[in-house]
Parts: sequence; C-alpha cells; structure tokens
Amino acid sequence: LKMLRYQGSQDGGYYRGDSQAANDDEGGHSDSTEGHDEDDEIYEGEYQGIPRADSGKGSLAGGPGSVGAGAQQFRDIGVSEAERRKDQEELAQQYETILQECGHGKFQWSLYFVLGLALMADGVEIFVVGFVLPSAEKDMCLSEPNKSMLGLIVYFGMMVGAFLWGALADRIGRRQSLLISLSINSIFSFFSSFVQGYSTFLFCRLLSGVGIGGSIPIVFSYYSEFLSQEKRGEHLSWLCMFWMIGGIYASAMAWAIIPHYGWSFQMGSAYQFHSWRVFVLVCAFPSVAAIAALNAMPESPRFYLENGKHDEGWMVLKQVHDTNMRAKGYPERVFSVTTIKTVKQMDELVDVGTDTYYGLTVWFPDMIKYIQKQEYESRTKTFTKERVEHVTFNFTLENQVHRQGYYFNDKFLNLKMKSMVFEDSVFEECYFEDITSTHTFFRNCTFIASLFYNTDLFKYRLVNCKLVNSTFLHNKEGCMLDFSDDFNNAYMIYFVNFLGTLAVLPGNIVSALLMDKIGRLRMLAGSSVISCVSCFFLMFGNTESGMIALLCLFGGISIASWNALDVITVELYPSDKRTTAFGFLNALCKLAAVLGISIFQSFVGITKAIPILFAAGALAAGSFLATKLPETRGQVLQ
Repeated sequence: LKMLRYQGSQDGGYYRGDSQAANDDEGGHSDSTEGHDEDDEIYEGEYQGIPRADSGKGSLAGGPGSVGAGAQQFRDIGVSEAERRKDQEELAQQYETILQECGHGKFQWSLYFVLGLALMADGVEIFVVGFVLPSAEKDMCLSEPNKSMLGLIVYFGMMVGAFLWGALADRIGRRQSLLISLSINSIFSFFSSFVQGYSTFLFCRLLSGVGIGGSIPIVFSYYSEFLSQEKRGEHLSWLCMFWMIGGIYASAMAWAIIPHYGWSFQMGSAYQFHSWRVFVLVCAFPSVAAIAALNAMPESPRFYLENGKHDEGWMVLKQVHDTNMRAKGYPERVFSVTTIKTVKQMDELVDVGTDTYYGLTVWFPDMIKYIQKQEYESRTKTFTKERVEHVTFNFTLENQVHRQGYYFNDKFLNLKMKSMVFEDSVFEECYFEDITSTHTFFRNCTFIASLFYNTDLFKYRLVNCKLVNSTFLHNKEGCMLDFSDDFNNAYMIYFVNFLGTLAVLPGNIVSALLMDKIGRLRMLAGSSVISCVSCFFLMFGNTESGMIALLCLFGGISIASWNALDVITVELYPSDKRTTAFGFLNALCKLAAVLGISIFQSFVGITKAIPILFAAGALAAGSFLATKLPETRGQVLQ
C-alpha cells in the first residue's frame, strides 16, 4: 500500500494517493483504476490517513524555520470566511459528483427500509401511552393528575432526546448515535411492560421517550447524506411514510391485543400482567428490528469526511458504488474516485424555526372523547324517591342516577356498577357481595346494618356518607381491571387513530411526487396555508363522525408541510451541524406537544375558538416565514 502525500497548493487542498500523482507526472496507468492486485484486496487509491502539518521539513525551535511556521500558522488562522466557504462549496460539489457516480440503487433502498424501521418506532412511541392509558389508569389506580403526567412525560422525554442525540450525532456519528438511542428506547420499553408501580412505569416511559427522541433528527440527516440532489426531496418524503406505518402498526396491535382481557396472569395481588402490557411489549419490536438491521449498515461517509476520516469515508462510498453496480448488472465497473477535497472546520450560528402540528393533533382525541362523554351522559336515566324492598340485583347497573331512594333488605350480588350515582338515599339491612365498580359514587347516603363483602366500594366512593352498624369484609385489593363493558368503545378509539394515521397517505404520496418539481418552499407554504384554512372547519365538528372526518382532513393536508420541513432542514444546515440543528427543531416540536396537551385540554368542553385560532395563527405565521427561507431544490448538500 502506498501512503498519501500532501500535494500542497498545486492540488488546491486535495489529499491524493501516490498512484494518482504518478499518473499526473508520468501519464502512467494506476492499479487503482483496474480493480486490485492479486495479493492485495485494498485499492491503492485508499486513503491511509491525514498528513500532519509538521510532517514536512522542520527546523529547530527558535530558528528561522519556527518564525516561518508561526507566520504560516497566523496566515492559516487568518484565512477569510469567504475562502473557507469556497473550500466547502468545492467539497459539496465533489461529494455530489461522487454520489452521481455511485448511483441510486440497492444500497439506498436497503438503507431506506432500515432507517424506516427507526422512524416507524418513533411513530409507535407517540401512540403507546394513549392506547394503554384507559387500561393502565385502572390497573395502577391513576388519578387525573397522574394520567395527565403520563401523557406529557413521553413528549418531554422525546424533547430531551431530540436535542441530546441530535448534538451527539454530529460528534460521534449518525449510525453510532442512532444505535445507542434505539437501544435505550428498546430496553426501557421492555422494562415498562413489566414494572407494576406508577412511578417506575413513568420513569421507564420517560427514558424510552429520551431514546426514541433521536430517531427523527438522525434518520433524515443520515439518509440525506447518501442521496444525490435529484433524488433527495422525493426519497426523504417517501421515508416519512414509515411514521405513518408506525401509527398504523400501533393501532392494529392495540386493536388486536388490548381488548383480549384473557391474555393475562397474576401472582397474588402484588403482580399483575394484563393484555395492555403485552401491547407495550409488542410495540418495542420495530426498535429492536431497527437495531439489528442497522448493524449491517455503514456510517455516513459525509460525517467521516467532515471529521477528517477520509479513508473510512472513501471505503463507504466505494461500498455504495459497488453494491449498486453489482445489483444493476455492472460488477466490472470500478470506483474511480482517488481524491477528495478537505476543508478546515468553521463555526457557524444555527438559525432555527418550528411548526405546530403536534399541538393541534393532541386536541382531536380529547374532543372526540368529550363528544362521546356528552352523548353517553345524554342517555343517563334518573330515578327519584323510589322505594325498593326485598329485591336481589344480580345484573349490571349502568349510567343511572338515584336520588332520595330507600332500599330495605336488598341484595346486590356479583354485579358491575358503571357510572352509577346514589344521592341522599338510605340503605337498611342491605347486602353487597362481589361488586366491581367504575365511576360509581354514593353521596350523602346512610347505611344502616349493612354488610359489604368482597367489594371495591372503598371509602373514597362514599362521599359524606353515614355508616351505622355497617361492616366491610375482605375488600378487593388494588384496582380492578375490567373492561368488558368498554369493549366496543376500545375498538372505536383504535379505529379512529387508525383512520387518522391512514389519512396522511395521500398527502405523503403527493408531497413525494411533487417535492422536487414545485420546490420545498412552495410545498411548505402551500400546505401550511391550506391547513390554516382547514382549521376553521373544526368549528362545525359537533359530532363524533364529524370530528373524525376533520381529523383525517387536517392530517392529510398538513403532512405535506411536515415532509417539506424535514427536507429543508437537512439541506439548509452544514454537515457538521445538521443533526444538532434538526434535533433542536424537533425538540421545539415536542415542546409544542407538551404545551398543546397542557393548554388545549383545558378548553375541552369550554370553547373551540381558542385552540382553533391558536393553531390557525401558528400555521399562518409558519407559511409566511417559509417565504423567507432560501429554496434548496437543486442544490448540493452543504
């Protein structure tokens, strides 16, 4: 193997192999363009390292040579920004030329599916807590504040993870950072399916969110650095479809697993493993699959080149070239690149922007639940001053209000009480056995000589009640998980999310086909404007079916702006700051989700105007600011 030598100003800052220099000097023929030697599998053109600045002729300290070296160092430091930018532009142009030679084929498609699994894992993470919350809240006896915190904690973890892993990917590499982040996500997703306490489950979901937070900023930056300019916009948009696939996967798995309440076991009253925990476990599969597949993929060659690892970068580019050429039936074609431009590092300030997709989408499910609750309450039956004596109740009691009633020598046996309210009533010599209740309360009631055996009618369900010679025996411990009455409602929740996720498919397809034709800015601004207008139709969403239709409409339109924003972000920022900037932007998106959950939920059932005007204003501002960005279509990757 032949060592590199620095060609100095004659080669304009390129590092080249000796074999190439021999061609220039003698017009000879290099083995680097013929394949490989019989006894050596490595090409002569392979980079062997970066020559040191002091590898040339030196002189003793304090001598004239040191003065010259000092002056040279001063001149190097004083190189103008314009000159350094010119070097960067030359590297960008050369890198684009190299990608053109490598072609687009099997390697890029293999990487597409591998990174798609990582993006799919991010889509799954968004839906996990929302799907398990109705089950987990009863399994863990969650209060309303605890339920809200569980919904917020995942977005908070993803916000921290986006910033952390985005910055780290610019320092240790895209592939390495993605492997670490996905591993953390997988490990704590696995643990969260088994832990029993609320605090430990919350902690595991937080760290799971921190792990998956690195997926979006790394995946798009990583993939973009293997794509030539004419393929970049379209194929990054196609990659976005895996987020949709993740949502569909989560909805389908929830639909198939959670309602099967028989898929459970328990060890006494201390350890319970119900079907929703099986769902949490299954949701870790995309992340695990991504880790396994990513181990077969190389690091980004652009990252190597930006960090002075030219030999590693050259080998990866050669791998891309050879993989594509073999797949296309041209195995004899040789990777001809033997020189790669090098540039000095330069510090730049990073300008950032944000979007508002998360804030509004988290409001839709809450509005749908509110409409369902209103419809349910409209069917509530009310009974006043009834007198019931010597009657046995052994059937489900649901959605009723009983006021000022008198119950004498009645038996309530082996039944379920759901959304039952007894107010200002008297129970004398009554017997309650094997009662399971949800949203059931006794207010200002009096119990005389009554017995409660194996029930979950705890004292917090008896509000301002009097107990006279009444006894509680063998109370049910913990929270009882029983959703047989919610079977159809559970399916409805999963089906709505399935439709909402599937609705982005047309927008994904349109944005992928038009991204490189009409440009990123037109796509971003146009989609934002139409999304802004569609927000006002939400005023007419007074029914469950109407809100579902509007959810699908908004998702299908706004996804185009999402895709355009992803493409613009990777193309606007230089390679050494690309994932850092992307991670910061994505962290702001998750912050918007946290604020959206916190703020928008407070207006559910009060007014639609504020959430709608807030979202519409943000989208309008986003479409205006998009016109201030430079168009990146047709440009090489900085």
